Amino acid sequence: MNTQTRKATALAFPNIALIKYWGNRDQSLRLPSNDSLSFNLGDLRTTTTVEFDPLLTRDEVSIDGYKVSAQAYERVAHHLDRLADYSDIAEIDCGERRDMSECRPRARVISNNTFPMGVGIASSASGFAALTLAACAALGIKKSESELSGLARLGSGSACRSVPGGFVAWHDGYAVSIAPPAHWPLMDVIAVVSRAHKAVGSTEGHAMADNSPLQAARLSDTQRRIRQCEEAIANTNFTLLAEVIEQDALLMHGVIMTSQPSVLYWEPATLSVMRAVRELREDGLPVAFSIDAGPNVHCICEAHALKQVKQAIRQIEGVLEVIESGVGGPATVIPHQS
Repeated sequence: MNTQTRKATALAFPNIALIKYWGNRDQSLRLPSNDSLSFNLGDLRTTTTVEFDPLLTRDEVSIDGYKVSAQAYERVAHHLDRLADYSDIAEIDCGERRDMSECRPRARVISNNTFPMGVGIASSASGFAALTLAACAALGIKKSESELSGLARLGSGSACRSVPGGFVAWHDGYAVSIAPPAHWPLMDVIAVVSRAHKAVGSTEGHAMADNSPLQAARLSDTQRRIRQCEEAIANTNFTLLAEVIEQDALLMHGVIMTSQPSVLYWEPATLSVMRAVRELREDGLPVAFSIDAGPNVHCICEAHALKQVKQAIRQIEGVLEVIESGVGGPATVIPHQS
């Protein structure tokens, strides 16, 4: 019996989608219904350590010091099964048995975030990106960045966008960087209006997207919005960026609100922040809103406007906290010190 432990740690950042991913054309493989664009949030991070230990009888998974729910546990364990399929564990530990869920060594997974989970700040994206890199490193799996992005996608669709750095495009099976972090020093000022976990998670929401009569119209126009957003990023054109990302966010939430069953993520303060952002832009500040699947509002602005945007957002009734981040780099494996 192989008694060797295999351990690695990885760091990944959540991302904010400028053009949203919502709905899958293949639910099991998490292949998206449409392309999307994002940038990584470099001041928010997930650090995950994975240690495969043959002496464990079952996986152990904790996030931010707490044991995870049964549903989250199964999702992590299933992802580890998939990743183990690419390693030499198949030959060392499995023999003729090819079911990784039965024969791979159990893993101890310890993950920590510097931001609240489950409130629309893409914790699953950074979580599965970090889990994928750490598990692959621990298992000795050698993959390119694109291949790692594709593997992370199987755990959480948006996780594929947290593997490359800077401004990122996700097309079909994996994501790639289209511009480095320094290309455009945008800031994301996140107005937290609720710290509660979402009643309906993104995985469930994606499965309901096609129930909405608006989804087909949204998808038919996606490539135009992608091209417009790519042009805005390439030319650092904030006016163009603001127009397209606000429209795209509203289109996604229109689909969410009109799916069956209907989901209403917004709180009263969500609308207050959206209105305030538009008023600030009318007054000349380069700021625009975007909202992922949740009530909290991402106020995207240029770096020179950060102080004024933060000050204005903090004064809005119902805003519990303001979190800020610049553009971040790729997910990375952190060397262990001996």
